[in-house]
Amino acid sequence: MLRLAVTTDAETLDRIRNPLEDRGIEAIHLPTKERAQPLSEPVSDEQFDVGFVYPSRLMEGEVADTLLEIPWVNDREAILRSRNKAGTLARLGKANIPTPETVHVSNPVGEATLQAVFERFDPPVVVKPNSTTRGIGIAKAHDLDSFLGICDYLSLVHEYRAANDRSFLVQEYLPNARDFRAMVIDGTFVGAVERRLSKSDRDAGRWKHNVHRGASANGVALSENLRTLAEETARELDIEWVGVDLLVTDDRAVVNETNARPTVDTATKYEPGFYDRLEALIRRTAEKS
Repeated sequence: MLRLAVTTDAETLDRIRNPLEDRGIEAIHLPTKERAQPLSEPVSDEQFDVGFVYPSRLMEGEVADTLLEIPWVNDREAILRSRNKAGTLARLGKANIPTPETVHVSNPVGEATLQAVFERFDPPVVVKPNSTTRGIGIAKAHDLDSFLGICDYLSLVHEYRAANDRSFLVQEYLPNARDFRAMVIDGTFVGAVERRLSKSDRDAGRWKHNVHRGASANGVALSENLRTLAEETARELDIEWVGVDLLVTDDRAVVNETNARPTVDTATKYEPGFYDRLEALIRRTAEKS
């Protein structure tokens, strides 16, 4: 039985445990945060062959990685590559993969620079921190004063010198876009969900489709061109296990973000063979040790 260290104890572990056990892989939770770790002692009493995926807190991840000495499905470099939204979009754009019009702002900058950024777009604009997940800190600004106010708050955060990333993105807003999360394993599309807000939420003016903000995730069949777009994104970023976020309007489809630590949804929302492909990726990664 292959022993898999899983660094999340949330929905993903619950959902993958039985399907992987049926395939000869034992998924075991490996806590790496909110604990005290003597550096002269093992991270865990368990013995592991492979990790899934590199811990979200990179400092704790470095400690666990050093003490465990195991290969990871999505290593530290893959997590960093996906987490840097600006770097991801720049890399995809250079490869002619469609992305939203975006400006990367590195604080501190003056008001004149921010005004020039705002005037590049037809408002409203979307403002988002460069390195956060789950929709944290994302805002929409309809006018210049509101935009500058949002930037003021970000500047206050960035004044704290221990902040790892003092940058943010300003993006075009795509009204009425459908929001899809496409999953790709080892370069192959394996399923997708559409993230939707309820009618009451939409009527209340809400517009973020993050599941952690109350949206629902419903399994959907993506068109061939959207599947290809997700696969091209994964290959360009060289990330073997990745969620690709697509925004789709009547006349455009763009890659909005990627997630190298995506939550695993219920199996019914994926293609047949999802767990067979995941098993193959885990076993191939384990062979790197």
